Amino acid sequence: QVQLVESGGGLVQPGGSLGLSCAASGSIGSIKVMGWYRQVPGKQRELVAAITSSGTPNYADSVKGRFTISRDNAKNTVYLQMNSLKPEDTAVYYCNAKTLVIATFRDYWGQGTQVTVSS
Repeated sequence: QVQLVESGGGLVQPGGSLGLSCAASGSIGSIKVMGWYRQVPGKQRELVAAITSSGTPNYADSVKGRFTISRDNAKNTVYLQMNSLKPEDTAVYYCNAKTLVIATFRDYWGQGTQVTVSS
């Protein structure tokens, strides 16, 4: 089992910056990938950014060049720095951890944190 606790989020004006963090606990040795997804009402949850245990990042096209994902393995924490925010970035952001145990992948989710980009 993996527990994820998110922090950050809030209200920011267009063009502003915001940071999210997610601390993992539990069976952290089984975590292969950590990342952030977002969801708006009526739409499917979508990948924003992810990072492997070795530090390789992956970004959605919509956030490339604006968002940066990083990972501190010593603190079991993943960060998402969001710059040049746009109103369309408004969503509930969820931290995700993908574990691999006995050849089986499993997803764990944080509770979600609201990000609102508005003037």
